[in-house]
Amino acid sequence: MRLGAAPAIGRLSADGLLLDAEPRLAELNRRAGGGPGKPVAVPQIAALVRLVRRLGIPLTRAIVAADGDDDIALTVRAEPDELGIRLEVNGWRAGAAWEAEHAPRRASDFLRADADWVWSTDAALHLTHVSDHAGQRFGFDSQTVLGQPITRLFSLSDDGEGGFPILGALASQNRFEGQEALIRGTAHRVRLSAVPRLDANGRFAGFDGAAHAITPLPSPPFAAEAGGTAEPNTDLPDGFSRRIGRALRHPLGRIIANADSMSAQADGPLRDDYVAYAADIASAGRHLMGLVDDLEDLSAIERADFEVAIEDLDLADVARRAAGLLGVRSMQGNVRIDRPSFDDSLPARGEFRRVLQIMVNLIGNAVRYSPPGGTVWIRLERDGDNACVIVADQGKGIATGDQERIFAKFGRVDPTEAGGSGLGLYIARRLARAMGGDILVDSAPGQGARFVLVLPGRS
Repeated sequence: MRLGAAPAIGRLSADGLLLDAEPRLAELNRRAGGGPGKPVAVPQIAALVRLVRRLGIPLTRAIVAADGDDDIALTVRAEPDELGIRLEVNGWRAGAAWEAEHAPRRASDFLRADADWVWSTDAALHLTHVSDHAGQRFGFDSQTVLGQPITRLFSLSDDGEGGFPILGALASQNRFEGQEALIRGTAHRVRLSAVPRLDANGRFAGFDGAAHAITPLPSPPFAAEAGGTAEPNTDLPDGFSRRIGRALRHPLGRIIANADSMSAQADGPLRDDYVAYAADIASAGRHLMGLVDDLEDLSAIERADFEVAIEDLDLADVARRAAGLLGVRSMQGNVRIDRPSFDDSLPARGEFRRVLQIMVNLIGNAVRYSPPGGTVWIRLERDGDNACVIVADQGKGIATGDQERIFAKFGRVDPTEAGGSGLGLYIARRLARAMGGDILVDSAPGQGARFVLVLPGRS
């Protein structure tokens, strides 16, 4: 392939399928496993396409794509238009992956010596360390909260204008101070501060933080009754999810878009480390946007007036669509999705967008926990009057004693393992049951897992 050549143009449909592409782009996509009528197979380009579809704005990003044994540095612009999305790919020059030149920062650079206790999280804001004496002094079990989301320990307070310092810091991967919070199950309020922790490659790995006591509330709403034992309240405060969505969704969209433009050096060249910082900010923004989605879904399904719109649908079609949405993630993890054929059909009753949400969760989990080179199978069955979709993987499996825990709010089997918020399966089962169905699991350690979505069938 001749490098440093003119732009190559491609066209995608509104749902992200490749309609046509000029020869160089088509050939690169073919070598990555793609083709006409399919999602773009180059993972970095596919990720940009998904972001543009979600935000509805043009974005430009500099990428380094694998092409056989070589790397190619490209500048890709994706822009929505009347046909779908237009791709313009420039550069086509030999490239090399960026390497970090930074040592991880230390919490001691920022945390004050007068802190009452210290804590740490991973990149997904799951607690990885809490001072042993903290629980004894402030009335909670410091070992039980390890591996749980930080909101399991703290009820966060906004800054009076709908903002949360910790969430702004997560989006920018920066230090923060002044995040006030109530320790759940107690009357104690604290002020949190933290610095970001970086891994050996200079990427965001979590926060190292400190907690400073504030005068306790005079009438503790979460305190135990006299003579009783404090029981941690795992519910989010009233209106929390709504305020989070309102405060963060638009700013996060702008942060992601601007960070992507900076990473692509659309306004001029930047130092390599600044380009990498911008890419990490965009990644953190997308992660946080997913958390906002989960929290808003949680708030919706737990309202007393929550209901779904029941309609006729084809479960086979929904399963194929969900598998298509996860095509890029599966390619990045070297996992094959064996989806239903276009001739398959399974009539059912439910709300289309909610069923699609459930299927994306089940298939996404299967891809996440599958080993490289593994396969995720999607199979269709009828069980009496019910329609069933089975999602099976080749992961490490789930012990019998853990199979109900994974459906609990914030439930995770292995808190040290990378994963989401612990809300996905809880929300998925609640949605399935609201539509008159259920989600079942059949698994054993070392034998993978089979999740079954059951919905009322139709003739």
